[in-house]
Amino acid sequence: MTREELYSNIMRKRSFLCVGLDTDTKKIPAHLLKLDDPVFEFNKAIIDATAPFAIAYKPNLAFYEGAGLKGIQSLYKTLDYIRKNYPDQFIIADAKRGDIGNTAALYARSFFEEMDVDAVTVAPYMGQDSVTPFLGFDGKWVILLALTSNKGAQDFQYIQDPEGRPLFKNVLEHSLEWGGNADNMMYVVGATRAEMLSEIRTVVPDSFLLVPGIGAQGGSLADVCKYGMNSKCGLIVNSSRAIIYADSTENFAKAAAEQAKAVQQEMSSYLK
Repeated sequence: MTREELYSNIMRKRSFLCVGLDTDTKKIPAHLLKLDDPVFEFNKAIIDATAPFAIAYKPNLAFYEGAGLKGIQSLYKTLDYIRKNYPDQFIIADAKRGDIGNTAALYARSFFEEMDVDAVTVAPYMGQDSVTPFLGFDGKWVILLALTSNKGAQDFQYIQDPEGRPLFKNVLEHSLEWGGNADNMMYVVGATRAEMLSEIRTVVPDSFLLVPGIGAQGGSLADVCKYGMNSKCGLIVNSSRAIIYADSTENFAKAAAEQAKAVQQEMSSYLK
């Protein structure tokens, strides 16, 4: 999916919502556990309910890999379902891969050729040769971890170089030298760090930012838009638990739709 296609979907739906499919069998409604593939059935219902209000879906691979082969099968069925029934949706594999050379190239093939997702999250700690193998696929995106919202982000991401630049800013600047640009690279910036978005925009003014952390994690959508939105929106804001686990009864899909619609309506007001 190109940047213009993504922007067109955002404006058509008046939404930049990404629904995170962090599907945990310990949290999904109990009645689904009687089915052959509870994870897929849960995902399918969530997707059907929220697709009118979302422009992207982001399965976190840990929730599927942790279940072994059965979990991977559920993931592939979910991806196939989205592509066949909602081809306008942007699919992000939240995998946070970060290895070098041939290993990175094989990861890229796995996500972009086998899974056929639109984007994959990549950790930049090992540098250029751990990122560039992902950049050689037309219409596919690298989403580079830049500034995360977890407690441990303080351990490394804010360390300053002799010129006073924090590490996350160095990551942004170096990534632009690796062949990354606003048409093939996005950046992860946590919603709970919303005030830092304006500084990030000084380095990557035109790029899309994937922003997790609204909803259950307490991030403010208003602040994210205030500091991070650009003239082409430039934001994909993810919500997972607050939407997919809005209800634990047989009405879970309806509750998810209501939560997604509420977020979409707020987003629409910012797109004006």
